[in-house]
Amino acid sequence: MSEASRQDFDGRTIPANALESLWKAPDGHAIRRIDWPAASPPRGSILYFPGRGDFYEKYLETLAYWNHRGWQVTAADWRGQAGSGRLGSDAVTGHIGDFAIWIDDLAAMWHEWKAATPGPHVLAAHSMGGHMVLRALVERRVDPDAVVLSAPMLGFHSYGLPLAVLHWAARLMCALGDRRRPAWKWSEKPGQVPEGRDLLLTHDARRYEDEMVWREQRPELVMGPGSWGWVERAYASARAMFACGRIEAVQVPVFLVGTSEDKLVSPAAIREAARRLPNSELLMLGEEARHEVLREVDAVRDPILTAIDDFLDRKAPRRD
Repeated sequence: MSEASRQDFDGRTIPANALESLWKAPDGHAIRRIDWPAASPPRGSILYFPGRGDFYEKYLETLAYWNHRGWQVTAADWRGQAGSGRLGSDAVTGHIGDFAIWIDDLAAMWHEWKAATPGPHVLAAHSMGGHMVLRALVERRVDPDAVVLSAPMLGFHSYGLPLAVLHWAARLMCALGDRRRPAWKWSEKPGQVPEGRDLLLTHDARRYEDEMVWREQRPELVMGPGSWGWVERAYASARAMFACGRIEAVQVPVFLVGTSEDKLVSPAAIREAARRLPNSELLMLGEEARHEVLREVDAVRDPILTAIDDFLDRKAPRRD
């Protein structure tokens, strides 16, 4: 995709060559997906997962970029968010009984998708999606040729407190009430995003507004805070994943992108994962980038895409 075509990309419309559908998990739960067919001959296939409270519409521009470069591309919601239903007690709080449910969905979709698409096969994900993909690698539930993680949610800001203490506090909050209740306040005005939310995500006002337009066009995509159950399970999952020797056993090439200015996930956890993964590459940005690094201004985003292209060319080369 040329520089001009990226600037002209309509991030508020499903591209004509993309197909939206429903995938049924082994237990019958319906999960939304979107697919772009590969060019001929195909470069390979990328399966992409967004973050907590996200929806794949936010990443259409990046997915279209990869498709233009010859990749067959698929993206999907996580069960219980966006257009794939809810698991909590209301329409906006993001809840999950256990992250293992998402790992099961990921593994099932991965193996079905891999059998139906041309290789090499790449897993890519953002934020919470990056947590799930790395955990699936640690648990040997997926076997990609390469992995790309943008601002992966591998930990939270701890403010000097041990992870075990934070996990204990989350367990206490779950014990004191409904695990499905929201863990933080969403907005003073019900149904509206909190003031200043954009300052946490991206410097690009147009790309941020794309998300707001999708929320208006498709109200079922709207999600607010996570539940206390989600918070507790996130701490439990991170503690298990970072246990001694687990990340070190992952041999798959992994490319991680983060920013030291991330206010939503822990840059220190990203650096630790990169240090402990035996076949990893880390691109750590600074004040020029906020959490949604692939939805940043072009001056930040374009070099990231170029670095990912280079990584995939080396680690998941075209199969002629």
